Amino acid sequence: MTRAGKYVQQPGGYKAFIPNNLPPDPPITYDGELSILLEEASLALGELKGLAEIIPNPNFFITMYVRKEALLSSQIEGTQASLVDLIDAETKKDYAIPAEIREVRNYIEALYFGLERVKELPVSLRLLKEIHKILLKDVRGSTRNPGEFRTVQNWIGAMGTDINDADFVPPPVPEMKQALYDFELYYHNGKNEPPLIKCGLLHAQFETIHPFQDGNGRIGRLLITFFLCEQGILPKPLLYLSYYFKKNRLRYYEMLMNVRDHGDWEGWLKFFLRGITEVSRQAVNTAKQILTLMDQHRSMIIQRLNTTNALALYDLLLVMPIVKVRYVQDKLNVTYATANKLVGQFVDLGLLRPREDAKRDRTFVYSDYLKIHQKGTEPL
Repeated sequence: MTRAGKYVQQPGGYKAFIPNNLPPDPPITYDGELSILLEEASLALGELKGLAEIIPNPNFFITMYVRKEALLSSQIEGTQASLVDLIDAETKKDYAIPAEIREVRNYIEALYFGLERVKELPVSLRLLKEIHKILLKDVRGSTRNPGEFRTVQNWIGAMGTDINDADFVPPPVPEMKQALYDFELYYHNGKNEPPLIKCGLLHAQFETIHPFQDGNGRIGRLLITFFLCEQGILPKPLLYLSYYFKKNRLRYYEMLMNVRDHGDWEGWLKFFLRGITEVSRQAVNTAKQILTLMDQHRSMIIQRLNTTNALALYDLLLVMPIVKVRYVQDKLNVTYATANKLVGQFVDLGLLRPREDAKRDRTFVYSDYLKIHQKGTEPL
């Protein structure tokens, strides 16, 4: 038995983990390192929040950052899609979109749905089930009770692993239900810890409860975004923390297991806070690079072209950096000839480049912009 809970022998011969309620008892020890990491994470998030409040149009950043978080979170679960694949798919009919891309798109839909929903329904077990239903719609796991908590025992391990050889067995269903009730209670009533500490505790606890048959990791990572936005720590979903979890994937699982096996909440929280700081700073740096790029390229467009349509196309590229002429025509509501001329002008300026692998239907990429966002998004 540890501060986090205990392993209990089950009739099937395996041991399942029964978590203790939050907050940990004894309470979190704020040694010098944890206190410094908490301060650094808070300051880094504060800078990201401040930047979001002063940039001219944060929607450009939000769209790309959300895509990035969705892709990275899905890659942790084995998705092999790239950022280019994801953006490409947004111009295709649903039937032509690969299953892996649908998973990422479901994540994006679930994230936006959840952020709107928390305005009228605070984060709750009901909300988590609604989000889970969206997440697993018509993709892997769609036959495993989407939108409902599990009614059978699950476990974590390599593909084909028997429960007796599992790396971790979450609580049985009766104990899971009680743990979820306590989880929701703590989410709304636990006020003793700083918000970022509470966020870290909630994420780890959710992953330990593992209440769904599939999709727990993605729901747990979505929970971080909902918490930060609901609490007003971030005004918009600008933190792609899955970048850090993906980069340190083995360490991530190891730190969660250390909580269960040794009650090492402090170790987990230090790991979590380092991630908040690292990704917040990276998101700020990315935003600054993009603002510089936007300033340079807008000036070039004004000096060389200076038309309403040209500026409208540039704004479109900030949201959709991979386009076809027909797509530009539809979005700008111009003739095909006008769209084709605009795209050609952007190619001449060096802003767009023809994509060599798209021979049947000419595709153009705003590569300078896309490269900034692609960092760390390569499939595992």
